[in-house]
Amino acid sequence: MMPTDISNTPRMHNYQAIADSIATLLFPHAEVILHSLRTQRVLYIANNFSGRGIGDDSGLDQLPLVENDEVVIGPYEKTNWNGQKIRSISTVLRDETGHGDTVMCINLNLSVLEQARDILNLFFQSGRVIPQPDALFRDDWQERINVFIQGWLRDKQLSLATLNRDQKRALVSALYDEGAFEGKSAANYIGRVLVLGRATVYKYLKEFKEENA
Repeated sequence: MMPTDISNTPRMHNYQAIADSIATLLFPHAEVILHSLRTQRVLYIANNFSGRGIGDDSGLDQLPLVENDEVVIGPYEKTNWNGQKIRSISTVLRDETGHGDTVMCINLNLSVLEQARDILNLFFQSGRVIPQPDALFRDDWQERINVFIQGWLRDKQLSLATLNRDQKRALVSALYDEGAFEGKSAANYIGRVLVLGRATVYKYLKEFKEENA
């Protein structure tokens, strides 16, 4: 059955509103194109970066999903006119009788994400980092405290930001048993990390010493 012409109907206006919403939300990285299945032409473009125009040939010849119940194709990758990589997904929009009349294609420009990935990969290259110099970090008690805290949290499956009072006390106790408070100003540092007042930290330390007496 030949799709009907919906180029100037309330349904088409709804499709255009959806296209505009998606393009606006993901601006400037997403383009949304509406294709007519009746004319095989471009009906509407939101945030045009592909260089296509209204009325251009859609290139949707013999779409298999129009003849069966398939609704979505993708995501798949394409190359834009400027060489940038695009990830796309196409959806058949159907009328009240279930017949497809429009295809909505969402094109997501991946170039910015790829550039960010490449920059991060370059920044985190292990070959650019040398081991900590022994002469500078021979007595880095803050580093040891940080490593111990992260290991304790990982073992307990906890987050530093969500620790309650009892959990903080338990962590201070574990640090005390580890000898973390032997470092100069360690109590103040641990208090700041755990968001505990200095008096509270010293109160805990006093209790631990009395328990071990």
